[in-house]
Amino acid sequence: MINRKALAVAMAVVGFGAYTVIAQTPAANMSFFVTSSNPKGGNLGGLAGADQVCQALAKTAGAGNKTWRAYLSTSTVDAKSRIGNGPWYNFKGELIAQNVADLHTADKNKISGETALTEKGTLPNYLKMVDGKAAPAAQPLQHDILTGTNEDGTKNADTCNNWTVGDASAKAMLGHADRLGRNPGLNSWNAIHASQGCGQEQLAPTGGAGMLYCFTANSHDAGIRGVAVLCG
Repeated sequence: MINRKALAVAMAVVGFGAYTVIAQTPAANMSFFVTSSNPKGGNLGGLAGADQVCQALAKTAGAGNKTWRAYLSTSTVDAKSRIGNGPWYNFKGELIAQNVADLHTADKNKISGETALTEKGTLPNYLKMVDGKAAPAAQPLQHDILTGTNEDGTKNADTCNNWTVGDASAKAMLGHADRLGRNPGLNSWNAIHASQGCGQEQLAPTGGAGMLYCFTANSHDAGIRGVAVLCG
């Protein structure tokens, strides 16, 4: 009897463990995430290095079969031109935006403090509304996202010198992933204010950790491939 009980408990633990693994697997159509980390600050090694950060994190999460791009602009490149045509979905398979135009229309994209998930399906330390005021859900606040981009998806002058500087000698335009903060109402997800600098020491005071938005440049095809694999 004891052995049977022990076996039943062991099976339950194994079953729960398997469920946990499945629950942490991204949706087959995941094509957008916020990086769970970026210790490099603004010195990413240019756009190629930033893309590698997205690709590596996606691979670790089980979504490395897609082409991932960092949502960043440089002095010669607009972020909106790097990420394909959409649609894009988050870790849970929730729609973020149907297309480039909707992504850059404040009331049409679905980026928020609930949907801007990391590649692990977790939420960074965002702001949340408490008694009618925006307050950090936890510390340190991590809602500032590096973009170097204007609200319409075009290049901004502040790009950490094309993502090659990681100190106070340059700045980056930032967005608020939770859409809360400095301004009343809906804050911009990609262009809310400039950073104090490009190192982690300069990013942290305003609520940043050097994190990026990552999108798939081939989201539609990748999503279909993922579904096809699951189906057969």
